[in-house]
Amino acid sequence: MGGFEDDEPPSKRARASSVESANLPESFCYSKSINPLGGTMARPLASQGKEVMVGSKGVIKRDEFVRIITKALYTLGYEKSGAVLEEESGITLHSPSVNLFRKQVLDGNWDNAVATLNKLGLLDENIVKSAALLLLEQKFFDLLRNDNLMGAIKTLQNEISPLGVNRKRVHEMSSCIISSPQNFLLAFPKLGTEASDSRLKLLEELQKVLPPAVMVPERRLENIVEQALTVQREACYLHNSIDGLSLYVDHHCGRDQIPSRTLQVLREHGDEVWFLQFSNNGKYLASSSNDKSAIIWKVDEDVELLLKHRLTGHEKPVMMVAWSPDDSQLLTCGMEEAIRRWNIESGECIHVYEKPGLGLTSCGWFPDGKQILCGLSDQSLCLWDLDGKEADCWKGQRSSKISDFSVTKDGKVIIIMNRDSTILLFNRDTKQERLIEEDNTITSFSLSDDGDFLLVNLISEKIHLWNIRNDPSRVKQYIGHKRSRFVIRSCFGGSDQAFIASGSEDSKVYIWHRATEDVIETLSGHSGAVNCVSWNPTNPHMLASASDDHTIRIWGVKKASTKRKDIGSSSSSNGTHMNGSANGNGFVHQCNGSRSK
Repeated sequence: MGGFEDDEPPSKRARASSVESANLPESFCYSKSINPLGGTMARPLASQGKEVMVGSKGVIKRDEFVRIITKALYTLGYEKSGAVLEEESGITLHSPSVNLFRKQVLDGNWDNAVATLNKLGLLDENIVKSAALLLLEQKFFDLLRNDNLMGAIKTLQNEISPLGVNRKRVHEMSSCIISSPQNFLLAFPKLGTEASDSRLKLLEELQKVLPPAVMVPERRLENIVEQALTVQREACYLHNSIDGLSLYVDHHCGRDQIPSRTLQVLREHGDEVWFLQFSNNGKYLASSSNDKSAIIWKVDEDVELLLKHRLTGHEKPVMMVAWSPDDSQLLTCGMEEAIRRWNIESGECIHVYEKPGLGLTSCGWFPDGKQILCGLSDQSLCLWDLDGKEADCWKGQRSSKISDFSVTKDGKVIIIMNRDSTILLFNRDTKQERLIEEDNTITSFSLSDDGDFLLVNLISEKIHLWNIRNDPSRVKQYIGHKRSRFVIRSCFGGSDQAFIASGSEDSKVYIWHRATEDVIETLSGHSGAVNCVSWNPTNPHMLASASDDHTIRIWGVKKASTKRKDIGSSSSSNGTHMNGSANGNGFVHQCNGSRSK
């Protein structure tokens, strides 16, 4: 389930104890009955309030339950409410000794804090020594901060060393005495913080060491609630919700959360649509076609796609597109022709990349957005600066006609086809090479957002999921779609990329549950092979598919109020008609960018 960050402002954490209850106004009376609803509904039943255990299952200890609620109230800044709860329930958040201990820590009264620690009745001597080390370490730092070197030495020799715990830490503190101030500030960053901030952090560290019955951990109620919600989400087989999980009801997603209804048909392309991809921010969709053009579509506020720019200038069919990391630019690659770089806002061509005597077969961005990767017809892969200067090139490593490649987000691993049935994972830093070896010819592949998994499409009508975090291992297989002649592309998608989608030569879109391998939806509507699919990375309810029937379909959830809209010159519906001319909302742009050879 992972850890949970404590991002509560320090000023609130400092007040999150019953120490402050003594500072409430005298006019605030604890004993007064408070009913925020103004009636009897808020009052407990006569049988409630005294049981040791609470809840329908009888597994929750009443005193612990009340204490973590009290802690949550103080943490949220509701000090009066926290104090009232302590008074009315008779269950205090902390004992008087612990309250005194916390106050001594916040005041920097280290000697008395150590003395109080030893009076808390802790049975585990190791816990006492570990907590004492934290206190005396802070005392040591305060003495150094105040230039009291002799005091720091005495504290180290007479108080810290005799504890006999964490020798490595003690040696590090010893080095502070003989090091320059700059060196030990690097070794102990807390020395560079304000005393009040360092003491608040010390309290947090002490809460991790001391038993929770002594000091209730920070944000414990929030953690329990988050864990419960996480369990519900993980148990939700079809989890694909846009809205956050509610505390009011148990979480459950039905099939209506899977994008399976055609919301729009985009008909602006004049020939087969081969490739499409949503932008990283999910605000745009780019498509490329056998009609030698690419189109940029904008996702508007009503979650409808409108033609933004038609990009023309390629002399051959446009094989693929690639978004820059910041979504401000787009690469388009012609079929063994040239790569063009476009400005998304203006639709103008910024640069043309060519290689004399060779055709370019694929394109992609390096994660820093300052370089691009290009596959060439001689089966080499080149890294170019944006101005077209070659920065690196890998030649002779590939024997496959498939030009797909990916780069992990840290830029360290380049994933390329090596042979017809082999994918090479090449680490640029270590020069390490790892291989994914399949029994059948690979037709395409795609990388997960976290960079740990690779989705591999095979000529055998199978899709394999590989874990590539360490040594590559095949973990899942998806079957059901059809492929006999064309390159069919698949993708990860949905909430937490919990689903797999793929095109198919039977004119359908297939959706699998990633973990179980089950086909959960088969989407019909296209009249030609579906070549490529793309799931909106920021909207799990939006899926796009590109087909040989010259159209793009936008799939969404089943909402009765949503009307399907066809966009394009061949539209026969009452949807928005986009003709791609300068007089409409779409604009045609002829490439006039500078050329690199």
